[in-house]
Amino acid sequence: MEADGSPVVPGSPDAALDRIATVPNLLSAGRIVLLGFFVWALFGPDDRVAAVVLLAVCGITDFVDGYVARRFHQVSTIGKVLDPTADRVVLGTGVVSIAVYGAVPGWLAGVVLGREILVSLAVLGLAALGAKRIDVLWVGKAGTFGLMGCFPLFLLSDTTGRWASVLRDVTWVLVVPALALSFVAAVSYVPLARKALAERKSPTDESPTDPVAAGGARLR
Repeated sequence: MEADGSPVVPGSPDAALDRIATVPNLLSAGRIVLLGFFVWALFGPDDRVAAVVLLAVCGITDFVDGYVARRFHQVSTIGKVLDPTADRVVLGTGVVSIAVYGAVPGWLAGVVLGREILVSLAVLGLAALGAKRIDVLWVGKAGTFGLMGCFPLFLLSDTTGRWASVLRDVTWVLVVPALALSFVAAVSYVPLARKALAERKSPTDESPTDPVAAGGARLR
């Protein structure tokens, strides 16, 4: 249905945005399902390699679902919410699990989780205030992708041996810029959030032909 109660015409842009069963949405949902197997592999049979593979697949599908959505015109309204939500669930669960396992220091996990909590609260606050949706910045995507790659490497290197020591040193080199990019993105969203709040419209002013006008913020 349209915002004014009229039916959505099949084949129209609005109908495409209302789709639920799309490949990108299935990939996003699949990431959350795989996350359960990751936690089980890590704390059940204590299979670090299997856990790393599962978490890595969760991170890779973050890129794949976005590419598929754009390349094959499967962008949807629910996907714009499900994709970043899955990202935060995967990153948050991965960070907490690996920190509990003891493969990363608590302060690093705290910094990453603190940033994610602040951004999530900002998203909820902007949506509650009726702000326009804020598109994801490439710097934010790069930072999130980098962190999703580094934490599995920390887990993989949590063993003895020369190769493990080298891998851990390399991962530290990689995680610093990834973390920096994520905070640069958080700061970059501040003026965009202010602009979105300044330009927000009342429900009576929103055009029914604009399906994302009141879609809320989507930060990463």
